[in-house]
Amino acid sequence: MATVPMLLATVTLPTHLVVLGGVALLLLLLFLLSGLFGPMPRYKITGSEELPSNESEEFLGLLEALGDASVKRTGRFEVLTNGENFYPAELAAIREAEQSVNLEAYIFQKSQIGQLYLDALAERARAGVQVNVLLDAFGSAGITRAFFRPLLDAGGKICWYNTPAWHRLTQMDHRTHRELLIVDGLVGFIGGAGIGDHWYTGVRGHAPWRDDMVRVEGEPVANLQATFAENWLEAIGELLIGSAYFPELSSLEPTSALVINSTPSGGGATRARVLFQLLLASARHSISITTPYFLPDKGLMRELCLAVERGVQVRILVPGERSDHFLTRSTSRGGYGPLLKAGADIYEYEPAMMHAKILRVDHVWSIVGSTNFDNRSFGINDEVNLAVRDRELAARLKIDFEADLAQSTKVTLAAWKSRPIHERITEVLGWIFERQQ
Repeated sequence: MATVPMLLATVTLPTHLVVLGGVALLLLLLFLLSGLFGPMPRYKITGSEELPSNESEEFLGLLEALGDASVKRTGRFEVLTNGENFYPAELAAIREAEQSVNLEAYIFQKSQIGQLYLDALAERARAGVQVNVLLDAFGSAGITRAFFRPLLDAGGKICWYNTPAWHRLTQMDHRTHRELLIVDGLVGFIGGAGIGDHWYTGVRGHAPWRDDMVRVEGEPVANLQATFAENWLEAIGELLIGSAYFPELSSLEPTSALVINSTPSGGGATRARVLFQLLLASARHSISITTPYFLPDKGLMRELCLAVERGVQVRILVPGERSDHFLTRSTSRGGYGPLLKAGADIYEYEPAMMHAKILRVDHVWSIVGSTNFDNRSFGINDEVNLAVRDRELAARLKIDFEADLAQSTKVTLAAWKSRPIHERITEVLGWIFERQQ
């Protein structure tokens, strides 16, 4: 009897089909390579001299229009520094849930803290609370449905965002990088931390990662919920409505806040990029950036250098040697030159991996959320940010920033110029894959 390989070997395909197949494969390869090696964006603001003061209502209206987000006038914000503070706060909120719990995470690991979340979520599901968990298929690839069996048996729901499939081959690089928790539609948490022992106890002898989450009450919570609902609908086909998810929200302290969720367009532009560039361009006194991955494209680099030229104090805090991505850190360090020459201050955090994602402008504006200062966040991932015009919140975040600077090493232009040859070699390699970092 002929074997299958022998039978296949006897099949003859028409030449035109072979040619068409080859062309199709070539086009697919070129499409995939374009994501790796395509040009970086070079955005600039036209008419920047007409940009209104970032404390004005006109500036708020501009952000509202270009960011496709509504300004919320009431809210309450609590900064939770490091896992020792934000994990207990999130778990307490879950355990007190009466109607719904929605959790979206890029990273959810089978871990000590992951087990605590699973126990709390399953217990609430058994009590009749609607529990929905949405995880990124790549960032949370190490965890399976079997781990979540207690939650599923209790009636909770879980799904993975953008799982591999033939019909999504050209979209396989699209990830949700959002880190959100919304409880009863009344309380939300937003920031850059996933659920894993990196933030909780530390792993392999390393100190826990430095990170922040912000607890949110008031009007912005409805927009955090809508952000979750957007990806939940895409992933599982369910549209979440009703008072369990969108209750009436009582008035709290007056503020001005926008929740800007961000999904890349066909050209790679995102609302996160618009938000960041407008705020950088509006700065007149100070810019403070904390980010784990600092890889600004030419447009953002130019915006930062222009800020220094007009007398703005620019301070940037990034990971030191304890970075979790050696190549990304090397690529980032290779690009310090223009900023150092312009007069910006760059600091490298030493005690642990710096994973917080915060921008403060003029001691008035604060952005917290999931967006890194790199092309992947600005042009590829789904992200979400909370932008707040509130001096009290900015002052609270400044306390952490100054404390972090005290544990950091300032990078000088002379030290940067004399970096060793092995760093320069890895910088070249990093630039090749810069679009993906």
